[in-house]
Order: sequence, then structure tokens, then C-alpha cells
Amino acid sequence: MSEEYRQAYDRSIKRSEAFWMEAADAVSWTKPPTIAYSQEDGWFADGELNTCYNAVDRHVGAGRGDNAALIYESAYTGASESLTYAGLLEAVSKTAGMLQGLGVEKGDRVIIYMPMIPEAVFAMLACARIGAIHSVVFGGFAPPELAKRIDDAKPRVLLTASCGIEGKRVIPYKPLLDEARKIAEHEVDHVVVVQRLVHQAQISGPNEHDWATHLKDASLAPCVPLRSSDPLYILYTSGTTGTPKGVVRDNGGHAVALTWSLANIYGFKPGDTFWAASDVGWIVGHSYIVYGPLLAGGTTVLYEGKPVGTPDAGAFWRMVTRHSVDILFTAPTALRAIRKEDPEAQYLKLIGIGGVRAIFLAGERADPDTLAWAERVTGLPVIDHWWQTELGWPAVATCLGLGDLRRRHGSAGFPVPGYRFAILGEDGHEVGAGSTGAVAIRMPLPPGCYRTLWNNPAGYARSFATFDGHYETGDAGHIDQDGFLCVMGRTDDIINVAGHRLSTGQMEQIVAAHPAVAECAVIGADDALKGMVPIGFAVTKSGPQFGAELADQIIQRVRDELGPVAALRTVHIVRALPKTRSGKILRASLRKLVNGEPVETPATIEDGGVLDELKGLFQTKSDSG
Repeated sequence: MSEEYRQAYDRSIKRSEAFWMEAADAVSWTKPPTIAYSQEDGWFADGELNTCYNAVDRHVGAGRGDNAALIYESAYTGASESLTYAGLLEAVSKTAGMLQGLGVEKGDRVIIYMPMIPEAVFAMLACARIGAIHSVVFGGFAPPELAKRIDDAKPRVLLTASCGIEGKRVIPYKPLLDEARKIAEHEVDHVVVVQRLVHQAQISGPNEHDWATHLKDASLAPCVPLRSSDPLYILYTSGTTGTPKGVVRDNGGHAVALTWSLANIYGFKPGDTFWAASDVGWIVGHSYIVYGPLLAGGTTVLYEGKPVGTPDAGAFWRMVTRHSVDILFTAPTALRAIRKEDPEAQYLKLIGIGGVRAIFLAGERADPDTLAWAERVTGLPVIDHWWQTELGWPAVATCLGLGDLRRRHGSAGFPVPGYRFAILGEDGHEVGAGSTGAVAIRMPLPPGCYRTLWNNPAGYARSFATFDGHYETGDAGHIDQDGFLCVMGRTDDIINVAGHRLSTGQMEQIVAAHPAVAECAVIGADDALKGMVPIGFAVTKSGPQFGAELADQIIQRVRDELGPVAALRTVHIVRALPKTRSGKILRASLRKLVNGEPVETPATIEDGGVLDELKGLFQTKSDSG
């Protein structure tokens, strides 16, 4: 343990308010806070600031206007662009003026339904500039899902693009948007469309506008002072039924937490380049494509492409070398995809890793085998860390910026300063070291975490109702003898097999370690005799074809490591696993499949064909009548 980490963590717990008031000094306030925390109003309640000013204006004012702020590259169109802070300031100020010209005021909502293009970043920062509350919806979401968000957020303006690109497919957005508006009850005042060269949308009607035309006559809008507690954005968590949860992020706590995290977790300095290979529609994109690196005075990378197939498994390595990336942040599924196509890392040997200092992983549990492979071929620290949309920034990590390098494959590291974790049993009491329980965080949550759900206070309260004085993460895990926190999966991934509580995440760890397996999933299936039994799915690596004996080998490995109680009897060797566009495996859909329940194709799915293939393995109740 580094002494710097130990001191920071101890101080963040024992003198929490003083710790975060010091961290707040790194942010520019129009009215500095005098109160650190209020149970009613949250962090820095009496402070006033503007997040866009902190992310853009202040760097220009400090003489860094010619420094690179945003690098954009599209592997699909070949477009490439670099904006300085001065250039970003002009683009954002004009976009903010365009919104004001459409009647948008402080507190109004603006939905941003866009692909990975610079205008998406301009739009987010422009909303922050004038105090509008943005809600980014992942580009290409199905109309019913977009309609739910329109009805819940009730936006005044909807910003979109003519199309997105997925692989070789051009996806027109305007027809999806038109259908969503027909479904939604709320009427949007204005729609503004960015026309992309690969596809032009039909713009008609008095309240539909071309982005470029409308932007041309816009004035430059100044920053609006906002209270620390004023909402910055609403980010909806995905859901296939009902109204999705709209996580609300405040301005003050968010700016302080992200600024602190860049320096102390990632070891990121002003002038460094940060690439979060994610999407602006997800929390990683909000925190570490758009806001975090800019708040810290660095360069951020916006990439429209995939880890493989655009054009090959060397795409990431070309990006980091071409753009002098210092910190790479991606999902484990990206590394698994690269490894599957290039197991010997030939592209990496050919291209190199440039000046990357570390690779951070999040979004799903990183299996030890993938971590070991990535560290071996890159020679870099590959750091798994854990957080959630609700939290907004990492809660468990190896704090590189605090001099900590301790890592253990299978663990996301240690509690980040400000977070107090407890592993709780069903009775609400803490369990012993190594014992699995519910991962909970003691109140109050540190700055940057959510303080409500949009239009859903009851839903927010439920996350604090199960365990008194704690936020229930919904994940299961344990803390080992050395203090490493291991998050094994959602609490519903703990299955009860004939009275034995087993972690499917632990089984996945064993399956993933097989040399032939590229990625896998283990879920619980209903069983009349044992209550539940585990079922495995495995995707093999590129190269030699593996026969039916692979399933037997996997079953034996699990039995050898966990004993007969593991009860893994069935493993399906499949072409691919169903995933969201952010790379998360759709375990709930797999669970429904194996239990014979009807399965709808989720709006977040990356490739619906994969789910269709898997349906052929199982006879659903609806098929059997």
C-alpha cells in the first residue's frame, strides 16, 4: 500500500468534509462553497459554478487556448479532426446560442440522440453552459425506448443526426425519431438535425431545423452561474419494460469528483491525452470522454469505431500511437475481442503501444485470464476498476495517481477515497473476509454520486431501504484477506443450488481461464430438483476448431476448482454472446432463454442475430403453446 493512498483514504473517511472542501479548490466557483455537506442539499450546497466554464473557458483564460482539447476520428468515414480549447469554446458557445434561440432556458431539458460525432460533445457542453439539463440517448435506440425518455424528461428541444454507423450498416436516425415522436405523448418544440455526408435526412415541418443552417446565425452564449445542486444531466439506465431510471447528476459534486479522480485515480495531468473507448450515451462517455479530461485540462479522444473490424484488431494500437494517448480506458469485452482475433498480439508488436502509461477497464467484470494476457502483451499495468451509472465515477480502483500499484486479477482493487464499503449478509450484518454478500456503501455517498432519480423519488429511496444507512449497489462480492474488493456480479447472479449459495461470476472466472475460451457466461436455470443449476456458454478463440470435448473439459475444470457442489453439467459452445452496445453480456436474456421464457430483443443489443441463433437451442414456453 502506498503511503499517499493510505493517508488520502484515511483523511477522506475521518475528516470527510475537510477532505472534499480541499478538493473543491481545484474547481473555479462564481461563489465558493462554505458548507461541505448538507443531508438535505448534498455537497457544496451554497456554492455556485458553471461546469462548461470549468471544462472549457477557464483553460482558454489561463493561456491554454491553443492546446488540443478534442480529437475526433471515425473509422467508418475516415473523418479526423482536432479542436483546440479556443476552437471548442467557439463551437460550444455557438451551439449554446442556437439552443437559446430556440427558447431553451435554465432548467429546460434537451435530449441528445446522436452518434459519436463532435456535435454530440458540443451539445452536452452547450447545455451545461446555459443551465439546460441534457439527456443523452444512445444513438439508434429503438423508437419505443426513445419515446419513454421523451415522455419522462419532457424535453423542449431534441438534437439528433441524420444517421449513425454500425460496422458496414448506415442507420438512418430520422425515421426512428419520427416514430418515437408518434409514440410519445409529450410534444417536442424543436428538432435540430446534423446532416452527415454518408446519409441526408429529410427535414420538414416548421419545428425541424438543419443544424448547420441554424447554427450560422446563432450568437455566442455566455456561461450561466448555477447552484452546486442544480442538475447537470439526466442519464437513463437501460430497461426493456416500464419507465427507465433517470439518474440525475448535480453540477458541483460532479465537477469536484471528476477533477479529483483524473489526478488521483488515473494519474492524469493537464496536457495529457485520455481516451475512453466508449460511447457518449453511457456513463463512461459522460464522465471520461466529455467532462473529466476537459475539467482536468487535458485532451480527450472521441472515436467512432470498434476494437476489431475497423479495419482489424490493430485499430486500438493505431489510435493510441497516432494520438499520443497517455491513459486508455476500455471495457474487458474490447480486449477479449482483440485477443480473439489476434491472440499472439501481432498487430501490437507491429504498431506498438506508444506512450500509454496504463490501461483501465470497467463496464463489466474483467476475467483474470484476459487481464493476464493484456498485461503480458502490452507490458503495462492493466487496472480493473468498478463503478456504476448511479455513482458517476470509480468507487473501487487501484489509485495510480496516489502511487498505488497493487493489483490482483479477479479484483477491482481497493475502495477509492470517499467510499466506505461493507459486505452484508441477508441479515444486514457484515460478513467475514472472503465470504460473499451484498456490496453496499455507507452513507453519505461522496461528491459526484446521484442524489435522486428524475420523477422517481420512490425508486431512488428503494436503493437505500434494504440496509439501514447504506446504498445497496445490487452487486454481490467479497473482500479478501488482503483487503482487495472482488465484485463478482449482480446479486441475482448468486444462485442457490440444493441449498448451496454459488457465484456464477466465480464459475465464469474458471471457464474464462481455459486456453480455448475467448469469453463466456454462466447463468442460473430453474431446476425442479435442486432449485437452480448453472448453465454455461462459451465462445472459442480464433484458430483451431474445438470439438465437443471442450464442453467436457470446461465442466471438469469447474468441478476440480469448486467441487461437485458446483453442479455445472451443461456448457454450450456458441459463435457469440448477446451483448449491449457497451459490451455488457445480456445475462438476463440468457436466463430467460434457458428457463423457457419468452425473450424480447432488448433495445440495447448490439447484434440481434446472436440472440436469434441462441433461441434455436431452447424451446420457449410460447413456442410450445
